[in-house]
Amino acid sequence: MIIDLKTENKKIIEELEEKFPSIFSIHGIIYDFENNPYTKYLVYLIDNHVVGFINYYLIYDRIEIVNFNVLDFFQNKHIGSSLLQKLIDLASSKKLKNITLEVREDNEKAIYLYQKYGFKIVSLRKKYYNDVNGILMEKELM
Repeated sequence: MIIDLKTENKKIIEELEEKFPSIFSIHGIIYDFENNPYTKYLVYLIDNHVVGFINYYLIYDRIEIVNFNVLDFFQNKHIGSSLLQKLIDLASSKKLKNITLEVREDNEKAIYLYQKYGFKIVSLRKKYYNDVNGILMEKELM
């Protein structure tokens, strides 16, 4: 089951921050919600437990994926695909222009997934991830 995370979902927020500590260690999700009006989260739950999520910004007529993660044990079980398809469906229903993201050049699994869903490589960002180049990808919707 995929849910649109809200600040009232305290238990899910706590579990998300616990399972992905390297991502949420600085300020946390509540801080993000309170200080960024564009931030949104889609969370994948199995038996009411967090197994993956997409954090994205809905900025006027487009979406920017900020963070996308699935727990190792649940990878290759179509959870990432389901989350990505849900986001694409949401963007299409809102008649948004595009979805963009940056991905590490060496993250072949992620690049393959994005390309499978119609994302195209737009540009290379040299040393975007310290010693690794970043790839800017875009899926046009209109």
